Amino acid sequence: MTTAGEVCNREVVYAHRDTPAAEAARLMREHHVGDLVVLDGKEGEQTPVGIVTDRDLVVEVIAAGVRPEDLTVGDVMSDELVTAREQDGLLDVIKRMRAKGVRRVPVVDGAGALVGILAVDDLIEIFAEQVTDLARLIAREQSRERQRRR
Repeated sequence: MTTAGEVCNREVVYAHRDTPAAEAARLMREHHVGDLVVLDGKEGEQTPVGIVTDRDLVVEVIAAGVRPEDLTVGDVMSDELVTAREQDGLLDVIKRMRAKGVRRVPVVDGAGALVGILAVDDLIEIFAEQVTDLARLIAREQSRERQRRR
């Protein structure tokens, strides 16, 4: 069984609660990501406490007519954070994501520290590869069967 820890992206772009919203947008643009994991804790013991997405910035800041300099990541982040543990199976993570309606989950170790992030896009890519492999297997078996009949 493939686990969240095996397939998560270990290069996570993050911010802290007091990061200005404008800085969050700049970080997303600079790193070409649609979210930042919000962390609390000392360096080396970073625990995810929220997530802020590009959509959060658009809806809560730009569309609301608020100056990005007047808000922090803590003001706009999603408070109900869904995480996955490194050892969680992918199907269990997907069920949790679907139940909570989230597209991204930080992956944490046994102590709750951030180790990576898993997004729906990553999961689709993984499962697409597996379905392609299954399709090739079926095609190969069908080809063998046709060869045997000749």
